[in-house]
Amino acid sequence: MAGNQRMTIEEQVAYLMQGADYGDEQLKQAMAEELRERLEEADRENRPLRVYCGYDPTAPDLHLGHTVTMRKLRQFQELGHEVLFVIGDYTSLIGDPSDKDKLRPRLTPEEIAHNARTYAEQAFKILDPEETIIRHNADWLSELTLKDVIHLSANFTVQQFLNRENFKKRYERNDAVYLHEFFYALMQGYDAHHLDADVQVGGSDQLFNILTAARKLMTAQGKKPNIGITMSILPGTDGEVRMSKSLGNHIPITGDPGDMYGKMMSLPDQAMDVYARLVTRWTPEEITSFNQALEDGSLHPKKAKMKLAREVVSIYHGEESAEAAEREFVKVFQQQGTPDEMEEYQLEEGQTVLDVLDQSGLVQSRSQARRMIKQNAVRLNDEKLTDPHQEFPGPGVLQVGKRRFIRVI
Repeated sequence: MAGNQRMTIEEQVAYLMQGADYGDEQLKQAMAEELRERLEEADRENRPLRVYCGYDPTAPDLHLGHTVTMRKLRQFQELGHEVLFVIGDYTSLIGDPSDKDKLRPRLTPEEIAHNARTYAEQAFKILDPEETIIRHNADWLSELTLKDVIHLSANFTVQQFLNRENFKKRYERNDAVYLHEFFYALMQGYDAHHLDADVQVGGSDQLFNILTAARKLMTAQGKKPNIGITMSILPGTDGEVRMSKSLGNHIPITGDPGDMYGKMMSLPDQAMDVYARLVTRWTPEEITSFNQALEDGSLHPKKAKMKLAREVVSIYHGEESAEAAEREFVKVFQQQGTPDEMEEYQLEEGQTVLDVLDQSGLVQSRSQARRMIKQNAVRLNDEKLTDPHQEFPGPGVLQVGKRRFIRVI
């Protein structure tokens, strides 16, 4: 029988809709009801649901924001359903315009191929590799003829696309909106049709692609439309703006466990609920208990954040590394100690404080180094360094801010 015997259909619906966001409560309830009906149908037919999410390999490294939909796919796997991880090597030729108010840069086939390999490897930190089917949409999209594209595009109007907020803004600013950008939703809709998907998972910025394009195309082709589960967008470490490497508010999943733990601890308190819902392995009951404990004061916000940080680090680096990261954090930031292990920098004769900060990699630029010195945030062996142009005093532990250390030798 498809599904997890320990969960009722209602419990499965609650688990699978956790973190979903449609911007409209009625639409969310409609999708939840469709999911319930499809789960009941699959149960009667003794089959798993067929679930997919597409990933355009636009960058080589993933951050926590990318993993929100992967976590949802893993939940479907836990319940016994069939999961397809679709690499959008063909849709990447266009680039998804959904979350952009300007044209995306186009990638080369070589860049796409390289990124695709790293995406799959990193995805298996969450997904079960034995239970994950990898597909590439170039396998079917590259076979479409111009006649096919004309037939498919006849299901949509130009007004539908121009009413999308990102296109609308560009159109009103008189910025270019290119014809090939309209094809993206068409291609993603065709993915769902080709895969005979019961469920498509994506971000809430994918509402048009999933709930309009895919469902409309599947209906037009005589198929039952797939159910869209669109997930909330994960904010970055600032707790407000969506996580993005270009904004510097991201948490890489392949980085150092101590750095990941520290970045989780830097989250503002109000972001803990959304992180608990989107990037942990916790059940709805565990998340409710977590939030209630925070609200009634039985769990201190700092302890709550430590619990959250440890959970996230353990997912990507294992429990042992998470424990070590936590011990190091407590030692350095709560007991005002220094790390047991740190990188070393070989001091050269005549170097200034500014030179060492810049060349050791403790700062991103010389201007940032000057700012940190001005803010009294640079110390050598716990003594403040206040003059960027003074000759560096000598060997010792150099600290910038609260979390960056290097041993100068």
